[in-house]
Amino acid sequence: MSIITILLPIFFVFGVGYLAQHFLKLETKVLSNLALYVLVPLLVFRTFYEQEIDSSYGYLSIYMLGLCFALIAIVSILSKIYGYTESERCGLVLSSAFMNNGNYGTPLVLFLFGTVGMETAIVLMVLQQLLMSTLGVYYAAKGSPDHDGVKAALRAVRKMPMVYGAIVGILFQWLHIPLGTIRDGVDLIADAAIPVIMVTLGMQLANIRLRVIDWRKLSTALSLKLMIAPLIAAGIVLLMPVDPLTKQIMIIMAATPTAANTTMYAIQFHTEPQNVSSATLVSTVSSLATMPVVIYLATTFV
Repeated sequence: MSIITILLPIFFVFGVGYLAQHFLKLETKVLSNLALYVLVPLLVFRTFYEQEIDSSYGYLSIYMLGLCFALIAIVSILSKIYGYTESERCGLVLSSAFMNNGNYGTPLVLFLFGTVGMETAIVLMVLQQLLMSTLGVYYAAKGSPDHDGVKAALRAVRKMPMVYGAIVGILFQWLHIPLGTIRDGVDLIADAAIPVIMVTLGMQLANIRLRVIDWRKLSTALSLKLMIAPLIAAGIVLLMPVDPLTKQIMIIMAATPTAANTTMYAIQFHTEPQNVSSATLVSTVSSLATMPVVIYLATTFV
């Protein structure tokens, strides 16, 4: 019951964003850009400024890459079996291989474990953003009529504000640069990031329209994202020499829904936008049922 009480306030905030967008018809991109280019980079900066880089960061990177490539491999095999086109395969990759650990996973870790788990959650958020801005853009562009995967991914990397926030935070820490009273301002902006990105996700979901749904693709994406992904994650992290809390966070993060940014990429490059957006919306709603199971198993047996 306690797991449900943790998830309810998270979905309440999503719901507030959804209703606000439904009735007020706000410009979602403005709020999204505010979070992406101002709030989250300062949250990331603070995390990397405060925390020393150690071997656990390498294990987090191995986990992210291993999970992502494992899901892409499964999608490629299923695409061969189902006879999907390259565009359909790329759309299924966008629906299955990238987790929403920013808008969804990081707030969830905060509610579950408090600030003690936030360092790991934020590092995973940065790594996921890096993956989505490279592999995610690559597959979105590869499935488009232009097939401009590599060039599009390279262009996207240059526009990754949270990665710059991490780099600056690391440099400030290594050079022992004090923030002084500016630290209070950084804290104010950084603390605003989590609620704003949660509201933004609700607004983004309100903009998704479910029309014709390919149920086979949707069910495949949901199965991979909400059930297979945490199993793969468990297989990866249980062999790693990291503490139990970090293992639990990594498994729980793997079970988060389809990343909202993949919908934006699918629309931008015309790569199965209807199927990707359907997976984003339905996986977010469905996670209310699947996430408690994953949380219980992760926190009980890991």
